[in-house]
Amino acid sequence: MDPQKPALDDLRIKRNDKPESNLRIRPVAIGIVVLVLATGVIWWLTRPKAIEVRTVVAREIGGASGDHTVLNASGYVTARRAATVSSKVTGKVVELLIEEGMKVKAGQVVARLDDTNVKTSLDVAQAQLESAKTAVEETRAQLKQAESEFQRATNLANKNIESQSDLDKAESDAKSLAARLARQQRDITATSR
Repeated sequence: MDPQKPALDDLRIKRNDKPESNLRIRPVAIGIVVLVLATGVIWWLTRPKAIEVRTVVAREIGGASGDHTVLNASGYVTARRAATVSSKVTGKVVELLIEEGMKVKAGQVVARLDDTNVKTSLDVAQAQLESAKTAVEETRAQLKQAESEFQRATNLANKNIESQSDLDKAESDAKSLAARLARQQRDITATSR
């Protein structure tokens, strides 16, 4: 036999005769059982207790008068109607004008909200509206100037003094400003609603 070739015994897989024990699984299983038992005991000790109800016996007081009966009882009072109160806008309540259990009428103010953010937004919107109105006036002035230029260019082009490209540019400027003015007026109408 060649000394470099392994013997058949060297190629054999060595196995233990004893299977591996389940000692690693036992502590985990015991831990789970203890955890389940502890959870059950905690739940049993903290479960909600039954509500104690007192009973009262009604009986007649006195004997001879007969018309007078007193009844003592305990219980809960509930409203016939309940209403949900809400606001169109969200905000911080700064003043509450009613208390729980008070009667209210339709349209009665029950609370006041902080309106500083809304007032600021209104001021910004009003400033933007004024700015848009000023821009419209500026565009009107520019349009009037452009229409005058277009009219002058038309007259000069009819006399062959002005070139066609200058006439076309004057017409384009006038139409562009007219379109801008119409858009700005629509924006103002939409903003002021």
